[in-house]
Amino acid sequence: MSVLDYSAVTEKAGDRVTQEALSMLYARYRFASEFSRGKRLLEVACGEGIGLRYLAQQAGHAIGGDVTAELIDSARRLSPRTLPLLRLSADALPLGTATRDVVVCYEAMYYIERFPSFLQECRRVLTPQGVLLLCTVNPEWLDFNPSPHSRRYYSAHQLSVLLQEAGFQSESFGAFSTAKASARALCLSWLKRVAVKWHLIPSTMDGKQLLKRLFLGHLVPFPSTVQEGMAAYTAPQPVPSDRPVDGYKVLFMVARPA
Repeated sequence: MSVLDYSAVTEKAGDRVTQEALSMLYARYRFASEFSRGKRLLEVACGEGIGLRYLAQQAGHAIGGDVTAELIDSARRLSPRTLPLLRLSADALPLGTATRDVVVCYEAMYYIERFPSFLQECRRVLTPQGVLLLCTVNPEWLDFNPSPHSRRYYSAHQLSVLLQEAGFQSESFGAFSTAKASARALCLSWLKRVAVKWHLIPSTMDGKQLLKRLFLGHLVPFPSTVQEGMAAYTAPQPVPSDRPVDGYKVLFMVARPA
């Protein structure tokens, strides 16, 4: 099991974030809720369980897991005792074959050392009618900035190939369009790219919070639990997986056993 502590790069309750970050959080779990009602669900890399508790209210049965002990301990303090929470390694899921209807892994795949093995594990624990939901920042986005401790980021095309090799058929979606940006947004985009080029982006959430406050102004608190209607919801839009996707900040993959 990895000994890396991802708590410093994980958004937690009380962190100060932009309104867009809050909207992205809500979009991820609102999208997942459409697949989770009444289902047996597993969230891998659940962190403090901020989205898991929302999905657990709708799922028939939910389990959460994370590799970082501190995050699981925090999730246990914040969650009902009836919500099972496990410390686990993504490439060796401690669940039986064909025991989950839905597996969710959001904004974490780039930390997984053996990502193809993780996909094979998802294929194993999912039922034949199950669904795997993945979400990641889009590395083809012009303002893409890799996270500390990350291992590799995958484009929509690369993900579709890996999913096919693991025995899935998949659909690609994009969210948070980069079109029609304001002059201010374009200026901030240029500043961010300069900062990324010169390695000026802080590596911790605290450092990023200070930078956001300087350049973006008012920040809002990250919630302890996703709530219905906490932000405006715009559904992810289908995108091609056979060519570059640079018009969206976020990618979603919906994969089902082939």
